Amino acid sequence: MVQSSIAETAVLVYVNEYEEEDNFAEEELEGLCEAAHVEPQASLRQRLDRPSKGTFIGKGKLQELNAVVRETGCDVVVVDGELSGIQQRNIQEVVGCKVIDRTQLILDIFARRAKTKEGMLQVELALLTYMLPKLMSVYTKFERQKGGIGMRGPGETKLETDRRMVRDRIARLKLEIEEVKRTRSQQRSSRRKHPFPFACLVGYTSAGKSTLMNRLAGTELLADAMPFATLDPTTRKIDLLDGYSLFLTDTVGFIRHLPTQLVAAFRSTLEEVTGSDLLIHIVDVSQPNWELQRDAVIETLADIGAEDKPVLTVFNKIDLVADTFLARKLTAEWPNSTVISAATGYGIDGMLDRLMEMVKGMLAPIEAVVPYSESGLVQECYDFGRVLSVDYKDDGIHVRAELVAEMRHRLARFSNQ
Repeated sequence: MVQSSIAETAVLVYVNEYEEEDNFAEEELEGLCEAAHVEPQASLRQRLDRPSKGTFIGKGKLQELNAVVRETGCDVVVVDGELSGIQQRNIQEVVGCKVIDRTQLILDIFARRAKTKEGMLQVELALLTYMLPKLMSVYTKFERQKGGIGMRGPGETKLETDRRMVRDRIARLKLEIEEVKRTRSQQRSSRRKHPFPFACLVGYTSAGKSTLMNRLAGTELLADAMPFATLDPTTRKIDLLDGYSLFLTDTVGFIRHLPTQLVAAFRSTLEEVTGSDLLIHIVDVSQPNWELQRDAVIETLADIGAEDKPVLTVFNKIDLVADTFLARKLTAEWPNSTVISAATGYGIDGMLDRLMEMVKGMLAPIEAVVPYSESGLVQECYDFGRVLSVDYKDDGIHVRAELVAEMRHRLARFSNQ
């Protein structure tokens, strides 16, 4: 999608069943529009437990939408849901302007933000996967002819050709992404040679993950308040107290009903989450609907198979909250949690103490007598583990250390336990 500094104007259409979700849905869609350079001019809402099969919204509401589009002169209608190709075409024919759904809006943002080769490949795959089932609607104005051989209309022939081209491109993209996946897997394996636990920052988009990463690791990641400022994972080693360390990875932000095309296309990126030892869940408590955002992240973690990992819940942006008792209430009610401000540094030391306790819980003591011919292993324990004592004796190097499973496994053949 081509980037443009000129904002398109839009009418936003909300279809949600429950009134308590109204503010959350509105704030989220408006934030997505801002990230996509779309300027909302008006909005409509319809209470439906089940969208209309042909037009998503009811016929009366569709005529009302048409009137609003005519009155505002907007460029695009943005529907807060996922439209079928038929629904999109039917609405478009009535209102006479471009119609996109929430998934298409998110994909546009991803296309704008993708900078690395991996990110661009994954976004293109998601876009084509999204577009493939909608191709039929492009050709609906061709006449369809009945009959046997030789009686197919030109529209259907063109449709089949275009579908084949899209499928071929999808197949090539999947091969390229598999190659990227192998490279990322090799990088993870290389890091696994160092006996540090792996932690991933997860959270709703704009919760403050990149700001926290910048503070902890001295990185200069884009920490934008707009959705999906970070698409490509970044990993850094973080030193804790008493010789403990961990690898920390910043990942793409989650969102309510994350499009399945994105989950599939960004599988190699999300594997940073599923392959981690622990998760740091960042929750923006300055948001009125932070509980819904927290629950959406937990739901997404379950969708990708990461729901059983140890989690430190970090309630962020406490400096923007007027309720002075909220911090105490949150940590009392939510297990294994802490309260911080990644922007000001408040609570960071306490969070690092919590992380150190979690890391210590993943370590186990080992005593080993390492032959002098394998002395490099002792040096690795010094460099990357927590060595309690070393004694050089005639029969070898006596080591007492606290190590994670990978390093203990490497020393196991020399263990005297």
